[in-house]
Amino acid sequence: MSKIDLLDSQTLIEQKYQRLRKELVAGAIALFFVFLIGTLWYTLIERWRLLDAAYMTVSTLATVGFGEIHPLGDRGRLFTITLIIMGVVTIGYIVNRFTEALIQGYFQEGRRLRQYRRLVDTLTGHYIICGFGRTGRQIALEFEAEGIIFVVVDSDSKQVESAQERNFIAVQGDATLDEILLKVGIERAVCLVAALPSDAENLYTVLSAKTLNPEIRAIARASTEEALKKLQRAGADAVVSPYITGGRRMAAAALRPQVMDFVDGILTGTDRAFYMEEFLINPETCSAAGKTLREARLRSQSGALVLAIRRADGTLIGGPTGETQLLPGDLLICMGTAEQLRELNRILEPIRSKLPRPPKHL
Repeated sequence: MSKIDLLDSQTLIEQKYQRLRKELVAGAIALFFVFLIGTLWYTLIERWRLLDAAYMTVSTLATVGFGEIHPLGDRGRLFTITLIIMGVVTIGYIVNRFTEALIQGYFQEGRRLRQYRRLVDTLTGHYIICGFGRTGRQIALEFEAEGIIFVVVDSDSKQVESAQERNFIAVQGDATLDEILLKVGIERAVCLVAALPSDAENLYTVLSAKTLNPEIRAIARASTEEALKKLQRAGADAVVSPYITGGRRMAAAALRPQVMDFVDGILTGTDRAFYMEEFLINPETCSAAGKTLREARLRSQSGALVLAIRRADGTLIGGPTGETQLLPGDLLICMGTAEQLRELNRILEPIRSKLPRPPKHL
């Protein structure tokens, strides 16, 4: 891959826009100097008044054919011929550059790119999807269904165009490079998903992301068990192997089809009756901290079900009972309808979602 391929397409267009703008400015400066030379000649050499000299220069450069203001000798007429040629060349250059800019739409594109760049620069708490292949595309669709703000990064211009056609924010570039990650606001993002086709690319992407933003949550795709272990050692918070996960899901679908239909129905899609959400108990402000589930009365008040609790030390409590105590730093995994989760969110205020987003579709 050449170095230019690593730059995003928006930057390439912006560079062309900047080049045309510089050329137009250079043409305007050249025209000003031609006007200055003509005015100074008629003023200093021909001894004309400044206003007459400026008028003669403008009419000559404009080639309007008004004629001489004062009689000119051979020397003056030779200079005027030279001035006409200089004016025609300079004005022709400016018109050529301006016409190219209009035809190719660089003015409109430049304005659109500046707005696009400002949009990316103002993103905060967003997600970054690296790779818009089959896996990345499905992730983007799920994020879209959840109302998540995200940016797509891919080195393939066709994939970027495909993402933009779906009205996704997409940037062309190599996600393994710090330069590209900084352009999409890695320091302000909360989660990065490395869904590139190569395990090595995903590894480099996770390493770069964790270096630039140690607090970011990194999810990576792995093709082999060896790559899975390396990505975990590199700092990935979660590693998913499509082949391993796909095989397990196919086996589960064959053995427990109704269970799989139910799980799929509450995890993905937009037309769900039930949703799952996770909440992190804030030890400083949450009034439920230290209480048991029975004392907190979450089920009776909201109707939402606490399926599991993940302790701060990583211990998972599945199917907690009424005597299970809620500790600071616990992560509650809850299920319910959209309305039930809204009510749960209200009751447990200021319990906050661990991930920076509201409960799904609330």
